[in-house]
Amino acid sequence: MGADIKKLRNRIKSVDSTLHLTKAMGLVASSKIRRALEGMYSGREYENAVRLAIEPLLLCPECAKSPYMRETGNGRTCLVVIAGDRGLAGGYNANVFRALREYTDVDIIPIGKRACDRFKGELRYAESFDYSQAMELARGLCRDFAEGKYDRIGILCTRYVSMMSQEAQVRFVLPLARPEKKKSTGVIFEPDEITILNAAVPEYVAGMLVSAVRESFASEVAARRCAMDSAGKNAQQMIDGLQLEYNRARQGAITQEITEIVAGSGM
Repeated sequence: MGADIKKLRNRIKSVDSTLHLTKAMGLVASSKIRRALEGMYSGREYENAVRLAIEPLLLCPECAKSPYMRETGNGRTCLVVIAGDRGLAGGYNANVFRALREYTDVDIIPIGKRACDRFKGELRYAESFDYSQAMELARGLCRDFAEGKYDRIGILCTRYVSMMSQEAQVRFVLPLARPEKKKSTGVIFEPDEITILNAAVPEYVAGMLVSAVRESFASEVAARRCAMDSAGKNAQQMIDGLQLEYNRARQGAITQEITEIVAGSGM
């Protein structure tokens, strides 16, 4: 009986330690969520701005000759895979890697420590990924696409739906597609449309990268906060159950001791 009580006491201490850890990580995630969401919304605005900027160019017939608007025909795909910098975020990282299974024989450029560790790529942290890094990466991707190395280039990221819901998805950024059901605006470009488009495409891809990384990071923080809240509730329920079992075991031990004392005094 004494051994059981000691075992229960140790289990309660262990689960209580886990509870303190989950609460601490939940508080850290809560402190980051506001900044992460602000970054996500600004990233979305920038993405929309660069998309609207190049849209009139995509409507120009001359721009159909741009290397960024035609498929190379070699069938190769490159995916920028954005995962988290750390774990304990529920199914966030697992969902990203699960979505990747649909794409076989692709070249992968990882962002986020978990993705970089998995695919042995250059270490790029999702939380600190900035525009200069995005621009450097975008230039390399655009160069490879223009030279015919890839048939299409996409970004595997996580779309933020709400604090309780995030969805892993692929956004293809190259080749560029002509907008449907829209007419040319009649804008005159200097020196010419295709030159301006080719110069603007790296900025467009960089904007897409920045937006995707910021949205993925916001999704990671939200997923971690929900995971820690759930883990904290489970740990507390476990502590309550163990405490009840401990009290019963202790009461049983006390009752047994009293019985033995009474029995001994009557002899």
